[in-house]
Amino acid sequence: MNTGIGEFIRESRIAYFSMEIGVRSDMPTYSGGLGVLAGDTIKSAADLKLPMVAVTILTKKGYFKQEIDKDGRQIELPEEWDVNRFMTPLQEKISIDIEGRNVHIVSWLYIVESAAGGKVPIIFLDTDIPDNKSEDREITHYLYGGNEVYRLKQEIVLGIGGIRMLDRLGFEIKKYHMNEGHSSLLVLELLKKYRRDIEEVWDEKLIWDIEKVRNLCVFTTHTPIAAGHDKFSYELLQNILSDGISINLIKEFAGGEYLNMTLLALNLSRYINGVAKRHGEVSKGMFPGYEIHAITNGVHSFTWTCDSFKKLYDKYLPGWANEPETFVRIGRIPDDELWNTHMEAKRHLIDYVNQETHTEMNYDILTIGFARRVTAYKRADLLFTDMERLARIGNGKIQIIYAGKAHPKDEPGKMLIKRIIEIKERLNGRIKIIFLKNYNIDLALKLVSGVDVWLNTPQRPLEASGTSGMKASHNGVPNFSVLDGWWIEGHIEGYTGWSIGPSLDTATDLQKDADDLYYKLENIIIPTFYNDRRTWIRIMQNAIGKNAYYFNSHRMMRRYVTEAYIR
Repeated sequence: MNTGIGEFIRESRIAYFSMEIGVRSDMPTYSGGLGVLAGDTIKSAADLKLPMVAVTILTKKGYFKQEIDKDGRQIELPEEWDVNRFMTPLQEKISIDIEGRNVHIVSWLYIVESAAGGKVPIIFLDTDIPDNKSEDREITHYLYGGNEVYRLKQEIVLGIGGIRMLDRLGFEIKKYHMNEGHSSLLVLELLKKYRRDIEEVWDEKLIWDIEKVRNLCVFTTHTPIAAGHDKFSYELLQNILSDGISINLIKEFAGGEYLNMTLLALNLSRYINGVAKRHGEVSKGMFPGYEIHAITNGVHSFTWTCDSFKKLYDKYLPGWANEPETFVRIGRIPDDELWNTHMEAKRHLIDYVNQETHTEMNYDILTIGFARRVTAYKRADLLFTDMERLARIGNGKIQIIYAGKAHPKDEPGKMLIKRIIEIKERLNGRIKIIFLKNYNIDLALKLVSGVDVWLNTPQRPLEASGTSGMKASHNGVPNFSVLDGWWIEGHIEGYTGWSIGPSLDTATDLQKDADDLYYKLENIIIPTFYNDRRTWIRIMQNAIGKNAYYFNSHRMMRRYVTEAYIR
């Protein structure tokens, strides 16, 4: 038994598999929302003392370090970091046959510890060891890097390697939770693990205890975009993986034409869920015939509340961090203290922006924040549909802060960054616009707590959930968002924030969305911010008392326990 994990193998646990897990900025083992959600999930599991172990990939060169050149183009650089600063190496080693080679995998232990006394171990899988050839050492270097061959190798290491490592370390697992389809090859390893001892059969399926595997598995899908679901050719699978399960059987679960990782998870999981009510409905449309539930995402309240608000909540709402439902009592906090706390967070952000960019952003100007993965459907440039109209509305009245990374192969996303930076120059002197590079957990907290309004403009219905707006709500920042994902559930017009565009039963129309955005910005948001402080503070209170109260990962995890884990 490895002494590093001895305390965690005394009881059976939920195994939570995720390609990325983000627990801190200086451990770049995440790219964005999916990984940060996984980190929040694990932190809440620790707070609630849930028996969980997480499994992920150790990406020693990160996702990438973002630079922006003088022409506004994104440059991707390796983000080197020292794993020894944060994790403990474990002694056990397993191997997988990849392309006919024995690829060895070791693991590192990181422990998420809660102030409440709970602990959750994260097992980081690593192929970068001298026993492996150079091409195999690189498998765990970059998150979502390389081509589809590289991606499939990573998913083999995560799914199959993860199961083998948990077994080698001595864990007893009662449920396997797949956070997105990247880890779904774990079901193939489970089929082998629970292979029936039958010498001669007329049907290969009789060899595998399919129902037992299905009863062990939980699957959360996050992607309402068909292209976002990983697919690999069976020829590629055969060239890379010798697994002992026939391709014909895999095709029955993962699709006849391609190895569809989502289908594989759907067909071998007893409980399946989307990450918002609307996303659950969209997923049913994408995958008809499957019973798909919905557990709306949440964020870890303590992580996503800035220091100034933590002090305020400690004073008036003791126990809030482990009982976020306490936020319903937000009315206890005097208006002036709530506003002063917000202004403290805002000054912290503006000082940081001015120092980093040598800009003179103003504490007293309405500040709009937009930060998330930069990709076409997020429509980061919707605000600039009519630049002259925006300039007329916002001249001297608004300032805008952007941040976000585009995937290295997402050229339209990269062009969006370039366009924002070009528009920044064109509107210079009328509206101050800043694009902050290297968006990460620390920067995200500064933004969601320090802006006055959180803007979100996705193309419906492509936003599965969206968690950045929940983080803003924890800091009293109202949302101004398209009605998609979580905001459908959290939105009360003029009460918790504002919607953009027509109702759900109306087709998405870019021009209508832009017109509504401009109208509300000019006639409601700007006048309320400058002329009606009392109403603005009421909206801030409602963002906390109605949204943060519910959209937190403690509530989310309690639902996973009762609906998915103990079934």
